[in-house]
Amino acid sequence: MKNAPHTPAQPTASSSANAPLPGFQYARSQFEELVDLALSHAKQLGAADAAAEVSEGAGLSVSVRKGELENVERNRDKSLGVTVYLGQKRGNASTSDFSAAAVRQTVQAAYDIARFTAEDPMAGLPDVADVADSYLDLDLFHPWALNSEEAMRIALECEAAAFATSKKINNSEGAGVSAQQSHFFTAHMRDGARSGAGIFSGGYASSRHSLSVAPIAGKGANMQRDYWYSSQRSPQDLASPQAVGRYAAERTLARLNGRKIATT
Repeated sequence: MKNAPHTPAQPTASSSANAPLPGFQYARSQFEELVDLALSHAKQLGAADAAAEVSEGAGLSVSVRKGELENVERNRDKSLGVTVYLGQKRGNASTSDFSAAAVRQTVQAAYDIARFTAEDPMAGLPDVADVADSYLDLDLFHPWALNSEEAMRIALECEAAAFATSKKINNSEGAGVSAQQSHFFTAHMRDGARSGAGIFSGGYASSRHSLSVAPIAGKGANMQRDYWYSSQRSPQDLASPQAVGRYAAERTLARLNGRKIATT
C-alpha cells in the first residue's frame, strides 16, 4: 500500500555541479575545492598518502502525541575529515569550519597525530588496481520539499488511524515524520599524486524519509505497546499514514492477553 503523502522536488539531470542541489547550501564544486585544498596542504607538509571527505546533511523531523504537536526539529550539519598517512602511521582530524585557515589547521592536526602515533600494519589506502574508475547511478537522491505544517498533518493522520482501528487503542507514544538528505565528496592521493593513477575521487547525494507511530492498548499489567514505520529513499514510495497507523495498531492488539508459559 503506497500513497505519496507529498510530492517531492526532484533535481534535474542537468543540475550543475556549481549550483547546490535542492535543500543544500553547498555545491559539488565547493566540496571538490575543499578536498583539493586539504590534500594539497597534506602534500606540502610531506605526506605522500592522504584522504579527505566533506559532507553536508539537512532535514526536518516532526513528532505528535495524542493529537497534539510535540516537537519540530530542523537539522543542518557539515563536516570535513582528513586522514594523513606517514608510512603506516595514520592521523585523523575533522572540522565543521570550512574556511581555508581551518582546513589547513585540520590537516596539520592530522599530520601531527600521524607523526606521533604507533605504526599499524593494516593502515593504508587501497591499491590503485582496487580503485573503481566508473560508478553506477543508484538513484538515491529524492528530496522532499516538506514543511513543518505538512509533516504535522501526516503524523496526526497516522496516529489517528491507529486510534480508529480499535477502541482498545487508548494511548500512544506518538507518531513522527522525518525528511533527511545528505551529500558528500571524497578523494585520496597516493605517492603524492594529485592527478592520474594516484588519485581517487567521487561522491553522491542521498535521501531517507520515514513515517512511524507507536500505539498503546490495554491497562495495568495487560498494557501493551508496538509500532510500525515506513522508510524510503523517495517520499512517493512511503506507505500511506493510514496504512502505517492501522498496521501498528494491529500489531499492538495482537499482543493483548498474552499467556505466560512454564519456565524451562
